[in-house]
Amino acid sequence: MIKTEKVICAGGIIINNNGKVVVVNQNHDSWSLPKGHVDDGETFLDAALREIYEETGIKNPKFIKPLGSYGRYRIGLDGNDDLSHYKTIHIFLFESNQVKLKPVDENNPEAKWLKYAEAEKILTHPNDKKFFKKSIKSIINEK
Repeated sequence: MIKTEKVICAGGIIINNNGKVVVVNQNHDSWSLPKGHVDDGETFLDAALREIYEETGIKNPKFIKPLGSYGRYRIGLDGNDDLSHYKTIHIFLFESNQVKLKPVDENNPEAKWLKYAEAEKILTHPNDKKFFKKSIKSIINEK
């Protein structure tokens, strides 16, 4: 039986004024929203800001609001769920008009701005897609 490690993560949906959102490439084989582990003593929001900087190079995005949380297994090397690692991911909405994205985390070598529909298609994990789709729908309705 596989022992499942439970991990708390935080990250963000970062939008700009052109109807685009940032997605990040992880380990050259999957696409996700920028996010990562919450360090000891760190708030979810502080962790989200740190991870956004590390994975996109975006400094000081404007905090808009919390969007909620969801859970999923880590993506395994074979592209399937890695049942040894379950993440609870807390997501916040941010705004940034920083054009140039320059990740500083070598495990996340690429970040790019995409239209919402393109971003939804490229996200690798079905739970990321589901949360993103629900969140973007509410963001668009509020504008």
